Amino acid sequence: MLSLDAASKTYGTTTALQPTTLVFAPGTTSVLIGPSGCGKSTLLRLLIGLIQPTSGTVRFDGQPLSAGNLRSIRHRIGYVIQEGGLFPHLTAHENAALVPKHLGWSAAQVGARIEALAEQIHLPMDRLQHYPQQLSGGQRQRVGLMRALMLDPDVLLLDEPLGALDPMIRADLQAELRTLFADLQKTVVLVTHDMAEAAFFGETIHLLRAGRIEQSGAFTDLMEAPATPFVTAFIQAQRRWAV
Repeated sequence: MLSLDAASKTYGTTTALQPTTLVFAPGTTSVLIGPSGCGKSTLLRLLIGLIQPTSGTVRFDGQPLSAGNLRSIRHRIGYVIQEGGLFPHLTAHENAALVPKHLGWSAAQVGARIEALAEQIHLPMDRLQHYPQQLSGGQRQRVGLMRALMLDPDVLLLDEPLGALDPMIRADLQAELRTLFADLQKTVVLVTHDMAEAAFFGETIHLLRAGRIEQSGAFTDLMEAPATPFVTAFIQAQRRWAV
């Protein structure tokens, strides 16, 4: 569904992502993890076309991303960032309805889709009339997820979506999201800095370091057969932090 073929990204003399080849199969959940500045968010932005590769190719459903097809492809990709990335001057309902209204959906179509999604992501309907600043962090994140799912995209990209939430709300939303991913069977790529969260969500975990993939595999692969000393050190550092 998504792939990078020797895709890289540089800014002047700084390399944000070294030439990287990756394939994200349809219906799978993959996690990008690593220390700050390792390239995980850069990789995610390449996948949605927010930035263009310096070299190599990014493909969606076999098509190279280009200026000519980027808009239509983005309608098949849902994108969620921390705190939902909501517009503060719009209500939750208006935030969720923004793209479908722009595409010419009727009010009835928009309303039906929002009602179905609100039930699916466990957001009370009365919350939709509130502005983002009147919602809790978990509710804002649910609205951001609703907006990303409005067009029923094939792919869902999430950039540290739960990082700003308190631990109890985060744990509840993690469980709900994992169930949602399983039910929807979409291709999901999630960025996190938390190895426990990566293990909870990821069928495949890609651990990045200094703009390149250090190791890919299931959590047990990274734990039991680390490819480099860095993999061991990263996991042990996360354990120490958790303790």
